[in-house]
Amino acid sequence: MVAFSIISILSSLLLASLSYASPVSRQFSNSRLSLPSLDPQSWFCRLVHATPVHKLCLRERSTAISVKTRLGVAQGVVDVSGVNRFSVKYASAERWSPSSVVTAWALPNGSTNVSSLPLMCPQPFVDNSTYTEDCMSMILYIPTTLHADSDVPTLMWVHGGSFMVGSATNPGLDGSALALATDSIVAVIQYRLGALGFVAPNNQTNLGLGDAVNALKFLTTVLPSFGGDPSKITIAGQSSGANMIRALLAVPSAQSLFQSAILQSDPMDYGFLSSSDQVQLQQYFVSNLGCTATDSACLNALTADTIVNGAGLWQFNSSVYVVPAATQSEPMRVVNDGTFITSTLDSTSPFPSVSKPILLSNVVDEGGYTIYGSFPDPIPEAEYVAIVNASFGETRYEALMGSQSYAVGTAQNGDYRPQLQVLATDSVWRCATWTFARNWVSNGGTAYVGLYSVGASYPGNSAVPFCTEPGVVCHQDDIEIVFGTALIPNFAQSALITEMQARYKSFLYSGNPNPDDSSYTDWQAAGTSDVNAILLGSTGDAPIGACTPSFWGQSVAYDYQVFNI
Repeated sequence: MVAFSIISILSSLLLASLSYASPVSRQFSNSRLSLPSLDPQSWFCRLVHATPVHKLCLRERSTAISVKTRLGVAQGVVDVSGVNRFSVKYASAERWSPSSVVTAWALPNGSTNVSSLPLMCPQPFVDNSTYTEDCMSMILYIPTTLHADSDVPTLMWVHGGSFMVGSATNPGLDGSALALATDSIVAVIQYRLGALGFVAPNNQTNLGLGDAVNALKFLTTVLPSFGGDPSKITIAGQSSGANMIRALLAVPSAQSLFQSAILQSDPMDYGFLSSSDQVQLQQYFVSNLGCTATDSACLNALTADTIVNGAGLWQFNSSVYVVPAATQSEPMRVVNDGTFITSTLDSTSPFPSVSKPILLSNVVDEGGYTIYGSFPDPIPEAEYVAIVNASFGETRYEALMGSQSYAVGTAQNGDYRPQLQVLATDSVWRCATWTFARNWVSNGGTAYVGLYSVGASYPGNSAVPFCTEPGVVCHQDDIEIVFGTALIPNFAQSALITEMQARYKSFLYSGNPNPDDSSYTDWQAAGTSDVNAILLGSTGDAPIGACTPSFWGQSVAYDYQVFNI
């Protein structure tokens, strides 16, 4: 049996969604805020960040600025009213080798244009003129009100994209509004992806994760020059970016580099890969490269395009048949190597003692894009039963069919897609996240858990009509809420943008997402049993459903338990 989390059913359709808009990672009752108080041109230019139209805005807004840092003079531009933007290279590396932090401030990609944005890391589905292997860059968004002794916190954002696609210039990731609202520095980083970042012929592992650690080291060096306190860094990410954040929590050598963490829509069901599985995947990768693992001349002669669109894309599509634990959605990902990463941070091994505050969130319809995109027509009972049985195996199937949340006989109009979508959401994301929260709290940490009931449709999600229906919040629809980059937000979205940015500000400063003197619902910390998950965008608590301590992870094993990784 090739068991897999149900979201893996149609990875090719999912990955196609990731390639939208050069590139895209994949996938309210408060009347105090409408649109940010920016001039119309600045507001428009922030919305078109990372699109061709943005080049016109850059010509209009090219006021150069400079700041002296320990690494030399930092050159940047005024991004929008009240925010300066600095693009910078933070690390460098030879192909398939660990990266090292730069020793001098430099614009990305050898550019001399201070207003230019970094090229993305090599990835499929984009023109190779848009990427470079010299891609370890970040974009800093810094409020103009800051000065050298401001000592404000920093949010370092890690983009998603199944470890395969994405960049610091993904739609919606302009950090200007978030920096202004939180009175903090926002750093959006990019890191080596796919076959160049997470699988290598020389048996190197976690290269992309090492890049993220070096981004943190770079920030601790330069932040004081911009008014940031290097001891007040919060790491955050969405989807595979959140998986990276969880991995950073498992790297002992990185713990002194950040104070807290935010994980949005982490597919925790997958777990980290084991070292033994990674060896098999690396051997399979080499077999498709056309070079032996020791032929450095051949390996160096390969173009990045050949690697990412040839062996890399083949690896993405085929790994699950070599190592079922790889899954079809994140076959090249973080590895629990026992040295750099020293814990699975899940329920398969002893959970370490922890102390950092974390904030965990999901959206109500995480699996909506894939399920409804994969099955545009209603699913009858027989097909639903077959899909669940094939996906989870007989033992888990019996337990799932005995649960009120997923049982047959409750479909509306004979369509079982709603149950399948809930099952995908619960198994891959929501219940796995709640289990993680309980583990974190049980071992000394503090966790706050939330569920987005309001979102802003992320570019590309409209390709699936379900994701545009009223009240539906699909995977990625939380991104433009947090960043405040939703295009023409409605009342409910505007209110949630205000609330989440206020909560993030409080969390960045204090490790608690409850602002002082706030009229917002008290966000209680999770307990060892009840995680106290609140609805983000409406009142009340999130429904527990099947996410109880005795069901997922106990009666029904997660994939990481099935594969013992």
